[in-house]
Amino acid sequence: MDRGNKAPNLYGNKKSRIYMDLKGIIRENALPYLLAKSLFRCAGVCRGWRFQISTAFFAHNQSNSFRSISGFFFQSLAGMPAFMSLDPRAYGVPDPSLTFLREPVDVRTSCNGLLCCQGRTAYRPYYICNPANKQWKELPKPDGDHGPDPAVVLVFEPSIMNFTANYKLVCPFPSELGEYKFEVYSSDRGSWRTSGEIRFDDNEKLLPKTGVHVNGIVYWLSTRGVTSFDLNSELCRLFSSNLENLGMINGKLCAACIRNQKLIVFMLTNPQSHTRRRAAVKTWTRILPEIKLR
Repeated sequence: MDRGNKAPNLYGNKKSRIYMDLKGIIRENALPYLLAKSLFRCAGVCRGWRFQISTAFFAHNQSNSFRSISGFFFQSLAGMPAFMSLDPRAYGVPDPSLTFLREPVDVRTSCNGLLCCQGRTAYRPYYICNPANKQWKELPKPDGDHGPDPAVVLVFEPSIMNFTANYKLVCPFPSELGEYKFEVYSSDRGSWRTSGEIRFDDNEKLLPKTGVHVNGIVYWLSTRGVTSFDLNSELCRLFSSNLENLGMINGKLCAACIRNQKLIVFMLTNPQSHTRRRAAVKTWTRILPEIKLR
């Protein structure tokens, strides 16, 4: 038999070109789409993968490639932060109780993997942290008094073209005269700034833990409907509604309510309209079929 004509074992030889090409394809095109818990395991495959995963550019690329929801942070009955994973075998964080922070904290808001927590001592500082790698930053003291349960909203929209991944923290707070002011912390400036926009309404109160950011506008449920604050124009609007929960679907603000034991979902179709304009423009449109709860 002529052994010189035998085809080489390309799939079994680790030095073959096919093996090297496949290894590079997985490293460059598959790893960025894995979640953090899986990446920690993949870091032990080889030295090249460990170096690739540890770079800042890879972390930036992974944050823009993997956008699935892995779980939810919540406050336990004992008052400690906790993480509820949608799949404990695949999703998780190293320290669900956030004990890597300087003090016990309360979780206030989150956005695309970042958490905003508030301390329980001193002036109750805000902390912005990444629970996946336990990195955190304490923000400077705000100028205004945000109260014991602030309606703060974290705005973090990572972009593949924005390597610095800046974020903002928006908090409405009532002043001594009763009107609402808006204070914004910007990570690129590293400081707070109070907007010149003031909302006068003695009968309105913005509800904590209801804020949602959609396309440059922050929305809150209030005692009079839905209040918005545009981060670019810094204009405040009020949308009349009797809805109960806010969220985002396909880049649009959505709200849900329960009527006659049925869950109904609406979408904001005209974000430029508000209660002061009596134009015959439909603000909310019902989407999705009604869901019977019983």
